[in-house]
Amino acid sequence: MSNFIPPTLKATAFNCTRCRVFAKQDWYYLVGASEPSGYGRQYQNEAFVLSKCNNCGEPTIWHGDSMIYPLNSIAQPPNADLPADVLADFEEARVIANLSPRGAAALLRLGIQKLCATLGASGSNINSDIAFLVANGLPAKVQEALDSVRVIGNESVHPGVLDLKDDRQTVNMLFRLVNFIAQKMITEPREIAEIYGALPPDKLAAIIKRDSKP
Repeated sequence: MSNFIPPTLKATAFNCTRCRVFAKQDWYYLVGASEPSGYGRQYQNEAFVLSKCNNCGEPTIWHGDSMIYPLNSIAQPPNADLPADVLADFEEARVIANLSPRGAAALLRLGIQKLCATLGASGSNINSDIAFLVANGLPAKVQEALDSVRVIGNESVHPGVLDLKDDRQTVNMLFRLVNFIAQKMITEPREIAEIYGALPPDKLAAIIKRDSKP
């Protein structure tokens, strides 16, 4: 789900935590100062606000910049082709991502390690593993994008280990990374194989004959 826009405080639109549709959000103050007078301190430290989805009408409730209801679902759903052990890490990270971004990031890095190992990399270092995947079909620009948000490029960050610098931006990028790797390295090759395998036998024979010519 590469176009998933995670819920963000005061965003005019995002993928709803309930219906999953990208929809306009209306915001309401539950307690605290009204906007704009007194907005800064009281809004950030004390006020509760509610966002209401224009598609399903269901609310999310925020305190400061943290979403407190529902507790999960700030992240995009997992790619359906994720291996079972990686899927388990992904889903657990989704449950705790809002309350503990660092814990979620540690789980996702562990999931990336497992995913890379499944795809033939060493599974021991995110930098070298991503480089391996780039050499085998993952777009090179992915490496540059990840370096910009500390997802890779930091030798002190190891799979399954908490990093005090991890924040929601990094966690959301990690969720996207797991799904992107699965999409490019598992889903798309599978879909291509299915399309190729559905061709009539005579067409397949013609392709094999064509490709076997020097």
